[in-house]
Amino acid sequence: METIKTSSQVAEIELVYRPKIDVQKARKVSSSNCAYQIFKEVWGEDKIQFIESFKIILLNRGNRVLGVVEISTGGTAGTVVDPKLVFAAALKSNCQSVILGHNHPSGNLLPSSQDERLTTRLVEAGKFLDLPVLDHIIVTSEGYFSFADEGKL
Repeated sequence: METIKTSSQVAEIELVYRPKIDVQKARKVSSSNCAYQIFKEVWGEDKIQFIESFKIILLNRGNRVLGVVEISTGGTAGTVVDPKLVFAAALKSNCQSVILGHNHPSGNLLPSSQDERLTTRLVEAGKFLDLPVLDHIIVTSEGYFSFADEGKL
């Protein structure tokens, strides 16, 4: 029988959360329009019509914003979203729910079939992790589309 030697060195993983704001003073999300306004602020007018990005809003149990995380940036017609990155950020922040958001540089407010499939996938993953996805907002400089408001969650 052959003995396999392994290195005694292993990576140590530390989970740390250091909020830089008083959560009681953080903005509260009470509607899709509130989420849209937060997304629009973090996108900035210089990028919202330029390239597609995917971000998430992390919320505590009182729907106060713990932070906004950019998950991916793509090209003018799409971006690739890795669900593992979405929920890694959510779990590390110890948030209680998330709101998904991505922009359409074209200004088109309607979700694509890929948008709908991704939303379904992330909602199901959130259910499994007991981390609800409250909404998915398509952001443009002129307005937004809310999956929750349209009954598509």
